[in-house]
Amino acid sequence: MDTGLFTANNVWMMVCTALVFFMHAGFAFLEIGLTRQKNTINILFKNIFIITVGLLLYYIGGFNLMYPGEFNGYFGFAGFGIGTDAAGLTPEYADGGYTYWTDFLFQGMFAATAATIVSGAVAERIKIGPFMAFTILYVGLVYPIVGSWQWGGGFLSTLGGDEAGFYDFAGSTLVHSVGGWGALIAIWLLGARVGKFGEDGKPKAIPGHNIPLATAGVLILWLGWFGFNGGSVLSADPALTSLVLVTTCLAAAAGGVGSFIVSSIAYKNYDLTMFLNGILGGLVGITAGADLMSPFEAIIIGLIAGAIIVGGVALIDRIRLDDPVGAVTVHLICGIWGTLAVGIFGDKAGMDQFLYQLAGVGAAGVFCIITAFLILIALKKTVGIRVSKEEEVEGLDLHEHGMDAYADFRMNQH
Repeated sequence: MDTGLFTANNVWMMVCTALVFFMHAGFAFLEIGLTRQKNTINILFKNIFIITVGLLLYYIGGFNLMYPGEFNGYFGFAGFGIGTDAAGLTPEYADGGYTYWTDFLFQGMFAATAATIVSGAVAERIKIGPFMAFTILYVGLVYPIVGSWQWGGGFLSTLGGDEAGFYDFAGSTLVHSVGGWGALIAIWLLGARVGKFGEDGKPKAIPGHNIPLATAGVLILWLGWFGFNGGSVLSADPALTSLVLVTTCLAAAAGGVGSFIVSSIAYKNYDLTMFLNGILGGLVGITAGADLMSPFEAIIIGLIAGAIIVGGVALIDRIRLDDPVGAVTVHLICGIWGTLAVGIFGDKAGMDQFLYQLAGVGAAGVFCIITAFLILIALKKTVGIRVSKEEEVEGLDLHEHGMDAYADFRMNQH
């Protein structure tokens, strides 16, 4: 491989790393926009904690848990810290797609995303200390272990033989569903926000305080997905990278339109938040197979994801779970759909592949449910995971942080 191509590949991967990093701004904007003003500092604090501590945890052990080299297919660990010799900085490493250092940083950006998904679902009523403890364990251990089963060469990657196996191009299951399962267990153990469900059990809307900011967050996330999926090509290969960006964008657009149409028919109004979450559902849905799909197949996957958003949000409300930002529907339910879609559409479609996909969804789900439950129930029984009713009503910004996000907010309340 010539030096110019190697450099171009590595530069593209570094650009994608920056785009995935920028997604954390999108998550932060989306979460604070869809929640109340009195909890803004709390949500921003959690998002900053996740990216900073997530990167450090990935350095300490996460990267070597996820990519342990030769291992038994279920659990392996290559040691603490990271380091490379000269070979990790040459075209001999990763087929000339990037250097060892770029590899670490790109994958590290993915790691923090799993806990960010949980952050939105538990917004407005979780104690900050237990949330930080959960993040450390979930990002530091659970996410890289599940990732190793596929991306690290583990048992999921070889189901049915070396040429077959579970397939997850950029993480519909390995990133989004991992976060989604954690979010589901967390909101179940936490309970709903005060006022979310009336005495009749019917859900009541708790409007977010800044929908323009939430909209900006979704557009930033869509931009970031150029790096999330585009970087998962693991090189600057012109044909494959451009196809992935096309399928990603078309699925996002179709997800938004699908959600808008279905919600308009179901609720007789034009709900912007459904439109926004439909875009995200389309993005999550295409992530498992973005490199395998034709543009038309990407649109179908996105349209179905958009419809799933509307049904999923209604289902979460019906079973009396409270998810302020729709994280479980977007990341878990659409993540499962996108993973299974690999066996229905695209280059790998077939019953065998569908069963491999189902097995991967099941394995990740069981492991994440058990580990998230054990972590959270231990925290609940010891230090507690939910703030008091008084703290929740007055706002976590005041009680957890002693500050407000907006000047004169308290003064203007009275």
